[in-house]
Amino acid sequence: MNRPFIVGRKKRIGEILREGGFITEVQMKSALEASAATGKKLGQILIEQGHISPEGLATALSFQFGVPVADLRQIKIDPEAVRLVPEHLAREHSVMPLAIDGDVLRVAMEDPSNLAAIDTLSAVTGKQIRPVLPLHGGIEQAIGSNYRLTADIQKQVNTLISRQAPSPMAAGAPTPEPMLAAEQVAQAPIVQALDMVIRQAVKDRASDIHVEPQQDSLRIRYRIDGVLHDAVSLPLGIHAALLSRLKVIASMNIAEKRRPQDGHFNLNVGGRDVDFRVATADTTRGEKAVIRVLDKSISLTELKDLGMQRNALETYERLLESPYGMILVSGPTGSGKTTTLYSSLMKLDRHRQNIMTIEDPVEYHFEGIHQIQVNRQADITFAGGLRAIMRMDPDLILVGEIRDSETATTAVQAALTGHLVLSSIHANDSAGAIVRLLDLGVEPFMVTSAVIGTVAQRLVRRVCPYCRQIVRVSAEESMAYSAEMSEVRNDFYYGRGCNFCSQTGFLGRMGVFEVLTMTDQLRQLIAKGAPGTEVRASAVREGMTTMRRDGMLKARDGVTTPKEVIRHVFTIA
Repeated sequence: MNRPFIVGRKKRIGEILREGGFITEVQMKSALEASAATGKKLGQILIEQGHISPEGLATALSFQFGVPVADLRQIKIDPEAVRLVPEHLAREHSVMPLAIDGDVLRVAMEDPSNLAAIDTLSAVTGKQIRPVLPLHGGIEQAIGSNYRLTADIQKQVNTLISRQAPSPMAAGAPTPEPMLAAEQVAQAPIVQALDMVIRQAVKDRASDIHVEPQQDSLRIRYRIDGVLHDAVSLPLGIHAALLSRLKVIASMNIAEKRRPQDGHFNLNVGGRDVDFRVATADTTRGEKAVIRVLDKSISLTELKDLGMQRNALETYERLLESPYGMILVSGPTGSGKTTTLYSSLMKLDRHRQNIMTIEDPVEYHFEGIHQIQVNRQADITFAGGLRAIMRMDPDLILVGEIRDSETATTAVQAALTGHLVLSSIHANDSAGAIVRLLDLGVEPFMVTSAVIGTVAQRLVRRVCPYCRQIVRVSAEESMAYSAEMSEVRNDFYYGRGCNFCSQTGFLGRMGVFEVLTMTDQLRQLIAKGAPGTEVRASAVREGMTTMRRDGMLKARDGVTTPKEVIRHVFTIA
């Protein structure tokens, strides 16, 4: 079996680190004791204890094993090398194929001494394996970025098209009717193509999949971190088959093409159950479909992980401890309101409390929580479901959204009669949520008695931690930061784009928040009909951190950028 020649085995990694000045004798002794106690590798312990960086460890390992290092953030990975190693094998051994040099396959691996993995890769690929060390880690991210299903999707589509190709016919013979969508749906290629589109979307952390017929193609786009990205372009001829297959698995009417439809289905992706909501609508170019991806592993996070500053988080958690009253979460569509509400439910005691919800739709199912789905055909509305819940001895009630006067009034009455009520509402800011209740016809005295606090939020993209660097920002960004923070600063962290963030400079999203607590001063302003701007100004004077300031604090800390804050928050007065 061809194995790389690995040198530098005479010295252990601890000795190399100590002799190279990376760590002290005392630090090494402490790390060795922790390694013996926990069974973890010495290098991992040193990183956890903050004695050495991952880059320093990779450099030391490079000396120890006599292998080069590679920066997976920027290195150009050869697709042919990726195709040689199956994805399951890459994940099993935590390796990333990089390039082919004749009979040699260069592979990034964190443990170059793993000869069993090297032998397996050599047997599978027929190549001599030359390991390199990833300078900044990130093998799992590299695997996720490079093992894409786009080529396989195209292959399945080409198979379907070749099956549809008509046989040669005599001149003047009538043209055969095109294959019916229902017949195409039963074919394996279209089933596999749609399955790959969906699975790739989950791998890419997409929140939505857009299936859009164009003039001469079928465009598939993924919404990742709030921004739409082109995923794959397919022949327009498979549009009907793909939509029909989607309708079949979502339990929708395959024959109905003009009226909008809704459906849902569940799929196991990578060992976890993922729910999907489907909506279709007829456009001038044909039916468009949007698939909402509801991945619990991403969306259901703890409150402390949402992005609230410590003071805001402590204030909000105190509100959740109240035995009664109303808490409103406000923001536009797609601002993460539902995630905040669900994270709030996870914070509560589901075993000693009777927690009930009325939602449209029920996005995630919780153990120990009783959830009701709005069904207008069965006359189950927000207001009607809420009245039914109030007769079932609840401790906490979650109303998915307050949309109308009847729901608003009923929810306020529930809060006034000894229940804690959580709900979302469309408003620009925390003070606007209160004004919105008044606009829906709720009396001011009822609002001041029922509402104990409101939250407003937006989502901003996180700067990619793998490729972030200090850059000089534009005058607009610098002025916006200075106006909010009362300090001058021109340099902020931005991601320059790398393999881990698909060259976007951003990886994931987080919330920016403002938490308003109802005080006597605010109650007096609301009771006398003060406008929302006055209520907001009073809340700020009493210590509320606005979304703008929260966003700029995160930009100051290098978590997001001033441009993201301006884009999502700064237009709010």
